[in-house]
Amino acid sequence: MSAPLSKELREKYKVRSLPIRKDDEVEVVRGSHKGRVGKVVAVYRKKWVIHIEKLVREKSNAQSVQLGVDPSKVKITTIKLDKDRQNLLDRKAAGATSA
Repeated sequence: MSAPLSKELREKYKVRSLPIRKDDEVEVVRGSHKGRVGKVVAVYRKKWVIHIEKLVREKSNAQSVQLGVDPSKVKITTIKLDKDRQNLLDRKAAGATSA
């Protein structure tokens, strides 16, 4: 489940998209929640949705529930970098420059 990177990150890492992960910060770019920004709290691979920190809905019994958003409808604004993710960025950038 990948999501496109913001323009700044795209220029910095020379990569168009990345698999989305918990603790990435994203901005919704499509739908009724367009423009909302938040941190990814869960990646629900079975349903192909992600849950974003401040995107909740009140149920009829006043209980709040996370809204699922399709990963292709968000853009990653901040990446949670670690060793594996940095290696992935390096590999993808090297492939893009050689092609």
